[in-house]
Amino acid sequence: MEGKMSELLKKIESEVLGLSHQERAFLADRLLSSLGEDVLTEFDAAWVTEAQRRYGEYKAGRRSGIDAQEVFAEADRIVE
Repeated sequence: MEGKMSELLKKIESEVLGLSHQERAFLADRLLSSLGEDVLTEFDAAWVTEAQRRYGEYKAGRRSGIDAQEVFAEADRIVE
């Protein structure tokens, strides 16, 4: 069984590495989320707090929204 799992993991890894940065980030988030809340690091918690603060500013009209396509395009430029 271990040999089969190792081959399966190699196949999955190969396919996943062929995905875009955005798709890999989404998949990584889903996989980490499936492990439960115990994997939330201090860094993650800080980003959650920052996201909540920014959303509060947006809802209060103190921050404008940014088109998702712009956000993802910028993220792709930074990662590449």
